[in-house]
Amino acid sequence: MTVFLGLGIAGIALLVLSLVFDGVLEGLFDGIGVLDGFFDGLLSLPVVAGFVSMLGFGGAIVLGTTGLGVGGATAVGTAVGVGAGWLTWKFSRALMRDQTATTPRGDDLVGTAGAVVTGIPVDGYGEVLLQLGGQPVKFAARSGEAVTRGTEIWVEAALSPTSVAVRPVRR
Repeated sequence: MTVFLGLGIAGIALLVLSLVFDGVLEGLFDGIGVLDGFFDGLLSLPVVAGFVSMLGFGGAIVLGTTGLGVGGATAVGTAVGVGAGWLTWKFSRALMRDQTATTPRGDDLVGTAGAVVTGIPVDGYGEVLLQLGGQPVKFAARSGEAVTRGTEIWVEAALSPTSVAVRPVRR
C-alpha cells in the first residue's frame, strides 16, 4: 500500500514540476538525436505524471478495498493510469490547438462611426468611443479641426495600433 501511495504522490509532484517548469524539463533532451522530441505528445511530463499518479492511487484503492492482492492492484492501477494518461494527452492537445483572436488595431476601425468622449483640439489628441465586434473600444484620436465632446465622428485612418485619425460627421 505504501508503494502505491508513494507512486501517487510522486505523480502529483511530477505534475506540479511540469506545470511550474513548463517545457523546461522536455527541453533538456533537445538536440540529443534519439531523444529529440521523445517527450512530446504521449510521453510529455503531464501525461507521465497522470499515469504514475493514477497507477499509484488506483492501485492503493484496489489493494485497500478488495482482496485482489498486489498483482491485481498493479493491473487495475496500470489500466486506470493508461486511461488517465490518454485523457491528459487528449486534453493538452485540445488546449494547444486553441487559438485566440488578435487584439483589435486601429486598421480594424477604418470606416467606423463613433463618438468623441474627450474633446480633440486642433492638431492634438482626444479620445473616441467606437464599437468593434459589439464591444465598446476607446482609442486616442486626432483631427485636423477641433471636435467637441459628444460629436459623432468617422474614422478615416489608423495612425498607430492605438490611435486613429477622425473627422466629424456633418449632417
